[in-house]
Amino acid sequence: MTWQGLGFIKTNKKMHHNHSHDYNEQAPITRGETIRWATFYDLLVKFVTLGKDQALRRKTVDFAQLKPGDHVLDVGCGTGDLALAAKTAVGASGTVYGIDPSPEMIARARRKADLNAMDVQFQTGVIEKLAFPDNEFDVVLSSFMIHHLPGDDLKAQGLAEVFRILRPGGRFLAIDINFKRQNLLTLIHGGAAQSDPLQDKIPAVISEIGFTNINAGIAKIGRQYSYASGNKPA
Repeated sequence: MTWQGLGFIKTNKKMHHNHSHDYNEQAPITRGETIRWATFYDLLVKFVTLGKDQALRRKTVDFAQLKPGDHVLDVGCGTGDLALAAKTAVGASGTVYGIDPSPEMIARARRKADLNAMDVQFQTGVIEKLAFPDNEFDVVLSSFMIHHLPGDDLKAQGLAEVFRILRPGGRFLAIDINFKRQNLLTLIHGGAAQSDPLQDKIPAVISEIGFTNINAGIAKIGRQYSYASGNKPA
């Protein structure tokens, strides 16, 4: 069974740029899958992580080695938990942006930022067309998003955009489900697979784009998660 099989994925519509009214925003057009059920998403994540969702976000930030003053983008930020954890790590001297194609996710992320009095900028957007200038970010994070990009061409297009907006020496880290391992996450997505997108595909994709210091494997946040990382040459 997949997210699509459960009936939760919705088709994207034309983009609207008025961010002052969250529910007036429309989802940008993308071939990637867009999750529109923001409230239930948080409950589901808490369930599948056995209540360790916030600890998982903190471990991801530690794994990314964020430091005070870093300029960070979370691509596919969902309801904002990883971006908020990143803001804690980079401090007042750092900046954090989060983008997601789902207006519902962005609306919930903004509410979390407001409730926690945290200065994190959330906006609708898609990885294949990032609305940021070249050489803008020290770190780009992606959490449980890569598997929502169908087709190697879309993955390559999105990761080329990540490369473009990274500063020389900047780094990219993607975390996702370890699809080779049998667990609740893979059962929801149809069961364990022979290959894993991050371990088996993404290293070659980002190498061709120009990333260096490429690593991939089992993430240090738990064996049920995979990672891929690389740097833009200094």
